[in-house]
Amino acid sequence: MFTASRLLAFSLLATLASALPANFTERAPELGDLTEDEALSLVERATQAPVYSKCTAPNTVAITFDDGPYKWNTDIVNTLKTYSAKGTFFVNGNNYECIYSTDNEKRLKTAYNAGHQIASHTWAHLDWTKLSKEKLTSEMTKTDNALTKILGVKPAFVRPPYGNYNTASREVAAENGQDIVIWDFDSGDSVGKSVQQSKDLYKNVANKKPSNILTLNHETYQNTVKQVLPYALQTLKAKGYKFVTVAECLGGKNPYAKKQTAAKRDSTWKC
Repeated sequence: MFTASRLLAFSLLATLASALPANFTERAPELGDLTEDEALSLVERATQAPVYSKCTAPNTVAITFDDGPYKWNTDIVNTLKTYSAKGTFFVNGNNYECIYSTDNEKRLKTAYNAGHQIASHTWAHLDWTKLSKEKLTSEMTKTDNALTKILGVKPAFVRPPYGNYNTASREVAAENGQDIVIWDFDSGDSVGKSVQQSKDLYKNVANKKPSNILTLNHETYQNTVKQVLPYALQTLKAKGYKFVTVAECLGGKNPYAKKQTAAKRDSTWKC
């Protein structure tokens, strides 16, 4: 019995088939063998960006930083180097500072050239769930364009400000070719946790020894950079964790949707 929703799902799948990645269609079962729920699930997978809130690689920690690039960015890079760690920076276009400043150009290139992952936190740190499709698309592409100019890369991963997303924003992210990344551990720096409270949170999660951890920190707080980060790295390293990028912690995904030659600074480098 073909219900209306199942017929609609099959129709959408047929329309989308030519746009799906080859490995997606190779793994998909024959349409006629699908249940209604399976057909609808395939439509969702094809039209909505996946949302990752946990790592998959065992014994890994993805240390991530939001809201930069900012003045302590290179301090983070140096601290990570001390612990042979890789991190991921989810950067804004125009939040604390303009991404196109000469200082931020240097910071981004330093982090990128050191092997850290650069990802998108969209342009002005706006709540996705309150934006029109057109506005959200602009928030995403403006940051992508800036990173393409500065580094020659378009990030494959994006993090919604405040961790807020909905079906509509997942569709926009999918259209933009990006996966969504949240977290399963929050250091609490952005909600007013003290240094000791943030350290205690790291100590507690380290003692629980989960298979992997996907952290949330902010590079815009000096205490996070100078005090909490070294403690977190030391504490988690003592438990035997490996510090990797988000792309690596998700099983070795490609961190960038596109790579090309970086541009030279011109009059378009402005916020």
